[in-house]
Amino acid sequence: MLAALVLGACARDEAPPPAATAAPAPANTADAGAIDPANWPETAWPLAEDPALEQKITELMATMTVEEKVGQIVQGDIADITPEDLRKYRLGSILAGGNSDPGGRYDAAPAEWLKLADAFWEASMDTSGGGKAIPVIFGIDAVHGQSNIVGATLFPHNIGLGATRNAELMREIGRVTAIETRTTGMEWAFAPTVAVPQDDRWGRTYEGYSESPDIVAAFAPAVVEGMQGKAGSPEFLNDHHVMVSVKHYLGDGGTTGGKDQGETAVIEAQLRDIHGAGYPPAIAAGAQAVMASFNSVHGQRMHGHKALLTDVLKDRMNFGGFVVGDWNGHGQLPGCTTTDCASTFNAGLDMAMAPDSWRGLYDSTVKHVQSGELPMARLDDAVRRILRVKFRMGLFDAPRPSERALGGKFELLGAPEHREVARRAVRESLVLLKNDGVLPLAPKQRVLVAGDGADDMGKQSGGWTLNWQGTGTKRADYPNADTIWDGIRTQVTAAGGTAQLAVDGAYGQKPDVAIVVFGEDPYAEFLGDLPNLLYKPGDDADLELVKRLRAEGIPVVSVFLSGRPLWVNREINASNAFVAAWLPGSEGAGVADVLLQGADGKPQHDFKGKLSFSWPRRGNQYVNNVGMEGYDPLFAFGHGLTYADDGNLAALPEDAGVSAEDGKDAGYFARGVPGPGLRLVVTGADGRGADVLHPRVATPDGTLTLAAVDYQTQEGARLLTWTGNATAELLSHSPTDLSRETNGDSLLLATLRIDALPASGDTVLYADCGAGCKAELPIGPWLATLPRGEWITAGVPLKCLTVAGLDATRVSTPFAIRAPAGLTLGLADIRIGTEATHRLDCKTQ
Repeated sequence: MLAALVLGACARDEAPPPAATAAPAPANTADAGAIDPANWPETAWPLAEDPALEQKITELMATMTVEEKVGQIVQGDIADITPEDLRKYRLGSILAGGNSDPGGRYDAAPAEWLKLADAFWEASMDTSGGGKAIPVIFGIDAVHGQSNIVGATLFPHNIGLGATRNAELMREIGRVTAIETRTTGMEWAFAPTVAVPQDDRWGRTYEGYSESPDIVAAFAPAVVEGMQGKAGSPEFLNDHHVMVSVKHYLGDGGTTGGKDQGETAVIEAQLRDIHGAGYPPAIAAGAQAVMASFNSVHGQRMHGHKALLTDVLKDRMNFGGFVVGDWNGHGQLPGCTTTDCASTFNAGLDMAMAPDSWRGLYDSTVKHVQSGELPMARLDDAVRRILRVKFRMGLFDAPRPSERALGGKFELLGAPEHREVARRAVRESLVLLKNDGVLPLAPKQRVLVAGDGADDMGKQSGGWTLNWQGTGTKRADYPNADTIWDGIRTQVTAAGGTAQLAVDGAYGQKPDVAIVVFGEDPYAEFLGDLPNLLYKPGDDADLELVKRLRAEGIPVVSVFLSGRPLWVNREINASNAFVAAWLPGSEGAGVADVLLQGADGKPQHDFKGKLSFSWPRRGNQYVNNVGMEGYDPLFAFGHGLTYADDGNLAALPEDAGVSAEDGKDAGYFARGVPGPGLRLVVTGADGRGADVLHPRVATPDGTLTLAAVDYQTQEGARLLTWTGNATAELLSHSPTDLSRETNGDSLLLATLRIDALPASGDTVLYADCGAGCKAELPIGPWLATLPRGEWITAGVPLKCLTVAGLDATRVSTPFAIRAPAGLTLGLADIRIGTEATHRLDCKTQ
């Protein structure tokens, strides 16, 4: 009831009462980390116990070996497990991670996905080797539609959906997502995210519906029922629905400093009332899985937090599904590795997501059961929970995925009726922040569409789109989609007007009006973390474009694409109208529906979107959420103009309160200079070294010299020349924890130029982690395959270094090269990222 009342209040542009969002800090926080399950809401699980079902599970488990039971609690990624592996190890589940695709191609055809799903299902049901026929369940990050698949409908990311305030629309979005997911063979979506982001610097802010727990609590059950069907009804978990994972439990949106996978140090009341708000209603709706989070709560990693996983979630909230881990999250527990962690299961995790570590985890877990370290009762409970979900879904009686009700019906991917749901979501998510009367636009005029976001499907869709970061895609990857330009052009042309696309704003005939579309480039997870809320610090290209058009007497409507509210006062001041469009997804035409008038000269659709996140007054206003003491945003939670409102704004202050330099990410090395907290040292064959403090340096014995060379700017890089065995190292002033960066598909990237290679001997890339702790990778053969004499971006998967022995929690040397005479290498920058023109395959080294 509270959530419904708040949604109604928000629709009237009123904020909920302060107590709904924030609790005051206690005077004494000594026991702030204590968890008392009695303080948490007791939730009614909606599914009655089914004795016949329980008997089936009991009979099946009585025939299962320890190895078969352990298999059920381990999940492997399709990039690191084959159907033949599954036939042998009998894992309970597989997943497709953000960068995992059939054949390793992000643009694999839907038919290839379905074929792969069939192959894994057949392996799980093959009893020729004596194994039990227990169907595998296939999970995927369908977080804004079936977003890994070419041609699928892409909905706005959650931050935009929160602005709609429309829970019933969320139900419909869930239903469509389930249908499109089933066409390609998956039964499990890792959604919805019910985080309540409190610091907008967090790289996953756009995955949250709102900073308000009330909106999240209202949306969670609607999405769950849309995806799974209504608990207790005939449609529940049928072939037109998928099971969900409500995530990330618990406190992922409350980390200190907005650091992804960081520490959540809030009192229990805040953890429960803010960050836990979405879980009771999702559980009451019958959510079949909850995903554990990477973050810590008062120093204790959630993957090992028994009080919250077992005592609160399972016992107090009566959660009747199973708890799944996140990507190798168990490996971050003290005393654990990704391949060995009994404590995560003892704490209450039922299925470990072990994408590339599944084999080692399987072997060690079998041993832990045999030794008693993992009690049989705990193993049986986990297996029973997993099997119960599989039986509820009817998987034991279902044919292979391609033979199910929706298998192979690829015409449903991006079907017109599905796209219309998404287009409606775009229309309702747009938030109008300024309008001096220029909107709505008459379409029968000359309209210039400019900005690098105007005709870029990847940019308007954001992260988790066809790949993890949502980068590197092309227009052809979106056959069932409209960019914002597509929508404007179609409507303007149909009305008899003229539309011109010019990303740089260079028009032919002077336009009557310009629509400039700009914003953040795609990102996901920790790679989107920011040091402040400045928009593109140090890069004023978008602002200058808007200013230039205005100076030429052209009214400008700015359409801002972003995954969070950012400080854009200057851009708002320079614009006649300013629209927060968030990350709208595949239906960019929904923007035109609201900006342009219809044939009757009236708006086709009014603005409905209301801010679900407070807009910052300054670039350093990181945590300023509705209900907090001293709440002072530029645009308050719930704000959003309509065409009936006076949208004129007085000039906004253009002092961000933080320096643009503070927003630059120098990485490890850039423009010939080490990043903050690092120093570059060159060491010769005689063991003597020299700090690189100037553009020209040599080791005392002359075996390695460094000189400035041009790259993009004068002396923007360094040229290293080896005439003997020598080393170049980036040393950190203090150990750095790179555990989150090494857990996944992140790369150690270098923009480099190879001028010459050694005639003999090997070149080694290495990283240090303290005394006796080092990871070395011979890279000479790889370097020999790379182009000579041209600047390229080369990448080494960080997990290659951890496999080679790097302790990622205490990295003291993040980058070093040891080489013999003959290597000449230009280095422009060194950083962590995901996109490389050339990538090392560790498996071939």
